[in-house]
Amino acid sequence: MPRKTVKEQKQKRVTDTDVNRNRIRSVTDGLVGNEDPDDIMLELMETLDELTEAPQSGRFYIFVYNPKTPNIEYDQNPFIALTDIFEWGFRGINFHWGETRQYTWNEVAGSLYEVYASEVKDLQALPFAKFRLNN
Repeated sequence: MPRKTVKEQKQKRVTDTDVNRNRIRSVTDGLVGNEDPDDIMLELMETLDELTEAPQSGRFYIFVYNPKTPNIEYDQNPFIALTDIFEWGFRGINFHWGETRQYTWNEVAGSLYEVYASEVKDLQALPFAKFRLNN
């Protein structure tokens, strides 16, 4: 196998994020820096497709969440890596909290939206977390 030239070695490796497969990139590129977290979340939900099948462990999701537990601090716009699925709901690592959180099916407002692994880094850069206290 022939060796690569210096020019070939210096060329950037093309990834999914570089060839327009990243749906989040259009949202990050359009930010000016003073957007409301809910506005960013709405734009993300318009950009991504609603999940039409059952969510799967090991995948990434965003969704709107309104818990029933009183006096609990929560993230209304979670971004999670789903770890476990149960009859009552699911558990996942919330990127905004940096820890595992539990979510019940009935408190998910609408659908889940899957985020591809190649989009995670871009999504982490968006300020769409909305921490609230459930009164």
